[in-house]
Amino acid sequence: MIRDTSAQDQVLAKPAGRGRLPRWAWSAAGAALLVLGIVWVGVQWLGGARSYDASRLRIAEVTRGDLVRDISADGRVIAANSPTLYAIAAGTVSLKVVAGDKVAKGQELAVIDSPELRSKLVQEESTLASLEAEAGRARLDAQIARLTARKALDQAQIDHTAALRDLERYQRAYDGGAVSKNELNRAEDEVKKAQIGLGSAHKDFDLQAAGAGLDARNKQLLADRQRAVVAEARRQVDALTLRAPFDGQVGQVQVPQGTSVVANGPVLSVVDLSKFEVEIRVPESFARDLAIGMPAQLTSGSGQPYPGEISAVSPEVVNGEVVARIRFSKDQPPGLRQNQRLSARILMDTRRNVLKVERGPFVEQSGGRYAYVMDGNVAVRRPVRLGVSSLSEIEVLDGLQPGDRVVVSGSDLFGDAEKVKVN
Repeated sequence: MIRDTSAQDQVLAKPAGRGRLPRWAWSAAGAALLVLGIVWVGVQWLGGARSYDASRLRIAEVTRGDLVRDISADGRVIAANSPTLYAIAAGTVSLKVVAGDKVAKGQELAVIDSPELRSKLVQEESTLASLEAEAGRARLDAQIARLTARKALDQAQIDHTAALRDLERYQRAYDGGAVSKNELNRAEDEVKKAQIGLGSAHKDFDLQAAGAGLDARNKQLLADRQRAVVAEARRQVDALTLRAPFDGQVGQVQVPQGTSVVANGPVLSVVDLSKFEVEIRVPESFARDLAIGMPAQLTSGSGQPYPGEISAVSPEVVNGEVVARIRFSKDQPPGLRQNQRLSARILMDTRRNVLKVERGPFVEQSGGRYAYVMDGNVAVRRPVRLGVSSLSEIEVLDGLQPGDRVVVSGSDLFGDAEKVKVN
């Protein structure tokens, strides 16, 4: 038989002074914990309905100083003058150059063979020759008509002079009693008849001269009109030969060698290497402040600045940006190439001694009418009034004081809460 250890167990007495706590003590402790919980919840409610990590926010301090309104952007060098030459008529293209060739002003670049246009020129020239012959014949007929009228006028003048002489002779004979009164009257009638013929000859001469001049002028106007048609047709034929408008370089060739091109179709482009501009893209919010002629500064890869000015601002907004062009005011950097990158800086104005704060997404939120200002570890929504802005700073007109700390980024997480806690 194996015995157990019950004989070894001993009953110990309770130690003095270590009794249980009374029930009222446990009740008091629970009430104290409840009060502390209520106080903590109240503090949390007063400090903000929600809590956010400060690492997700960007906070900037309001300061006083000069606000320089400028725009900095990377620009792309483009040719200021890069026209595309078009075919004036349909035909077969014969290229004289290839893309990238340097050309001089007036040099042949391409020739378009258009039999239709050349045939039209020959027809119009033949019509012009015919009309010019008719105009010459009209001038000759006018001279003949004027000579005939002049001959009749001279004859009437002679007849009138002879009648006057006969009247004088009959008058002397009548005074001497050699002729009768009847013969004298007959001589007077001849003078009147000669006077009527002379007046009619004068009028006929004037009318013949005027009529012949109108006919000749009409024929000449028809010839001049046809001459203008021939000049236009000859200009179109000459335009079949595409020539370089300036010294430069051939850009893109739109039509392969020996193929047909439609009327007004693009053939090739020419780039002016002596004049370049810089194209930049500006945020839409700054577009309203840009103006043609505004000074700018362009920096090349070597770091040397070159003065410039805005030459054009696009009226169209694409993807929240506006395209602007800057041209060099004086000399441009040597060795520029198309699509080369340059840094551009446009100085609009400077505001002296103003309240300013770092620019951030809070400017676009709520239309820039509210900002969250830090009060300890609590961000309080406060109404503000903002002014002009630059790329990095914005002017504060009302609602903030120097030293205020503003949540410039990340406040979109707050919604429209009046207060939030920042841990």
